[in-house]
Amino acid sequence: MERAKEYTLDEAVGLLKKAANAKFDEVVECAIRLGVDPKKADQVVRGTVTLPAGTGRKVRVLVITKTQQNEAQEAGADYVGFEDYIEKIKEGWLDMDVIVATPEVMPQVGRLGKILGARGLMPNPKSGTVTQNVSQTIQEIKAGRVEFRVDKAGIIHLGLGKASFTPDQIKQNIEEFLRTIVRLRPATAKGQYIRSIYLSSTMGPGIRLSPTAAEFK
Repeated sequence: MERAKEYTLDEAVGLLKKAANAKFDEVVECAIRLGVDPKKADQVVRGTVTLPAGTGRKVRVLVITKTQQNEAQEAGADYVGFEDYIEKIKEGWLDMDVIVATPEVMPQVGRLGKILGARGLMPNPKSGTVTQNVSQTIQEIKAGRVEFRVDKAGIIHLGLGKASFTPDQIKQNIEEFLRTIVRLRPATAKGQYIRSIYLSSTMGPGIRLSPTAAEFK
């Protein structure tokens, strides 16, 4: 592999799978550097994407609600409750990957901001985790919906499945993620929007994708 070379998506996925030699199932990671200024509110790129092949891992979902506890349980939430789970979180319990909340409990959940915000767990309407449609949200998360947000350096990092996935599964997830990023281009972003794209496995080297890999509509 040549470090300075830009590879096609097919080439990059092939190299990634060859490089994933760890004794565990490595995560497929993508890092995209964007031509945006995250200090400006209208250039903060964030959203969700449902990965067609899923994430390859079990996602533990906590639903905090007063009115939809039965619906949440039926939809497959791992934990469901209201004041009991708020107290557990205050005491340091964080055995979940995603928290979904209904709007009527947000005044209480909002008080957990210092705990949840630092770990990226705070429910947010923009990411779809504050919702009245609890059942559909749980199903989407379990099926592979993930949240992303550009960091202070203008980079988005996201896990896009497992190295054990087939090449086609990895490609499907990457393509859907890139299409989503292209659709979310801020109107105020000037110049080149996608500056660079790198793929890697958890323990593998970064593989630079050709800019044409981001030309998905």
